[in-house]
Amino acid sequence: MSLLHTDFSRPAPAIARTRAVTSPAWRFAAAALLGAWGVALLATWLMQGDTGATGVATAAYLAACAFVGHRIQRAYPHDALGWCNLVTLARMGMAAALIVPVLDPGVSGWAVIALAVVALSLDGVDGWLARRQNLCSDFGARFDMEVDAALAALLALNALAAGQAGPLVLILGVPHYLFLVSGWMMPWMARPLPQRLGRKAGCVLQIAALIVVQVPAISPTLATLAVGIAVLALAWSFGRDIHWLWRRRAG
Repeated sequence: MSLLHTDFSRPAPAIARTRAVTSPAWRFAAAALLGAWGVALLATWLMQGDTGATGVATAAYLAACAFVGHRIQRAYPHDALGWCNLVTLARMGMAAALIVPVLDPGVSGWAVIALAVVALSLDGVDGWLARRQNLCSDFGARFDMEVDAALAALLALNALAAGQAGPLVLILGVPHYLFLVSGWMMPWMARPLPQRLGRKAGCVLQIAALIVVQVPAISPTLATLAVGIAVLALAWSFGRDIHWLWRRRAG
């Protein structure tokens, strides 16, 4: 075949294969498999989890990675995965390791606090990296939000299982999921919301309060106060968003 009749609009098979292997989804898969070792290490070394609890935490992490990888293929708009998504993936691994103390409430509260503080400290780093690398996307924002929600839910469950707080603490672990269910039932609540600093501040306060109640031998009064303040902050944040969506429901 002459060069005049060669179709240059399609990449050569070798190039196409190289692009497929280096695509964001494949890079994410490789990082996720490496992260599974990290989750297992955190679960056994820091959380002192037994084989069963470590296996559950690692399996849950891999299942979440499979879902996120699928979403990358469908909704991620960039050719580069970026450090931003790797940081969020690391935070997801830390959240998965917190499954161990939920299954074994005898784990040291200080170990839970140490891991949760690191995960919270990295919140915002992924967004900063995304802006710096020009890799901002709706996918990245949603990935970050879901990791925050999972972290809050697991900390709430751990506080309850360890007897650090009463059932009221569960309110701090479910608002995001209640909002999602409401969106399925009432489509007007599933509309995109504007970016608001108050919403992010409420999330940070929520997780910070959940970290405080992990402190061993915390007084019931202080635990109730921390949970109550965070519940009020979340009620204000979610109430404002619901009001904003309600006023635009017919639009």
